[in-house]
Formats: sequence, C-alpha cells, structure tokens
Amino acid sequence: MHWWQPAVLSLLMVTNLYVIFGYAPVERTMGIIQKIFYFHVASAWIGFFAFFVVFAAGIGYLRTRRDSYDRLAVASAEIGTLFTTLVLVTGPLWARPVWNTWWTWDARLTSTLVMWFMYLAYIVLQHSLSGRTRARLAAVYGIIAFANVPLVFFSIRWWRSLHPVVIATDGGGLSPPMVHTLLFSLFTFLILYAFLLQYRTRILELAQQVNDVLHCAYGQEDDVV
Repeated sequence: MHWWQPAVLSLLMVTNLYVIFGYAPVERTMGIIQKIFYFHVASAWIGFFAFFVVFAAGIGYLRTRRDSYDRLAVASAEIGTLFTTLVLVTGPLWARPVWNTWWTWDARLTSTLVMWFMYLAYIVLQHSLSGRTRARLAAVYGIIAFANVPLVFFSIRWWRSLHPVVIATDGGGLSPPMVHTLLFSLFTFLILYAFLLQYRTRILELAQQVNDVLHCAYGQEDDVV
C-alpha cells in the first residue's frame, strides 16, 4: 500500500460530501433528508459488487485451489456485509420522515435483510473452520449465496414495493446534477471498497504467514485472524 492512497481517498470522501451537500439540489418533496439517498444507493451497489467478487473468487478457488482467491473472497464478503449494513441503517433513516415508517416487510427490504444474514453466515463459516475443507465449503457457499443478489436487485421491479425504483427507463426522475452526484458517490465508494479490500487481504495474507510459522514451529495451526 502506497502512502498516497489514503490521501487520495480522503480527498475523494471530502469532495463527495461537498458534491452531495453543496452541488446536488435539495429535492422538492422530500427536502434535505433525500441526501441520504446518495449514501444509501452507493452502499447498495458496492455491496452487490463486493458479493459478486465473493462469487467470482469462489469459482477461482475451486478451479485453482489458490489461497489468494480464498483471502479475496473473505475480505470482499466482510466489506460487502459492512456496506449492506450501511444500507439497512440509512434506509430506515430515509424512510421514517418520508413514508412515516422505519421498516416494512416488503420484497426489497426483506430480501436485503436475508442477504445480509446469508453473508454474515458466510463470515462465521470462514472464521469457524480451518484448512482446505473450510475454503472449499466457503467457496461453494459464496457461489450459492450470490443467487440472492439479483433477487434483491429486481425485487422492486417484480413486486409492488414501498422502496422506489432508483434507476428506471425514464431516468428515475433525477435531475442531471443528482445523476452526477450519484455517479460521483458511486465512484468514491468504489475507491473506498478497493482501498479496504487491499488493506484487508494484506492483513489476511500476513496472518496466514504467521499461522504457517506457528505450524512449522509447534506442529499446530492457530488462526491469528
């Protein structure tokens, strides 16, 4: 990791806050609370992308048995779960003043919650077992769990839902500055994801090296992380 990467990320995050609160107009109906939209949607999309990386890394591990794919899957699942947690937190904060409810068991919200629990279970699996058996089971589970991601994405298009369709064929009712802000937020969160992924995979790699040393020295394998 290079010294300039945290500096670039910090600059992007500060600029993103300015774009959201200074450049993007205040929505006519919902008012200032609509600003949560840019964090909520960007977090959701990055969560989807992170879980796709888990899916792809699982396939890569099953084909090659390389530990690097396993570490990539673990790190991406943890980060994707973090972003999905942000989705589940910002959603009710947005919904309460706009729709007068914190939560409703509609298709989008329920399927998102199920997806969150599925990847929490994935993380528990990754940290409960050890060795090749763990890696193989986790890879298979990560591939199967990804089936819920398109279900979450298309749920509001397939069923009536309190949750609005953000990007529709008519543009979703967003003005050009709002679209620009959303895209910049998505780009910023993508860079944040890449930074966290690089940082976490490096930690997992170092932990594996420590475990290998312990295994050679004491004839046992202790999970450091």
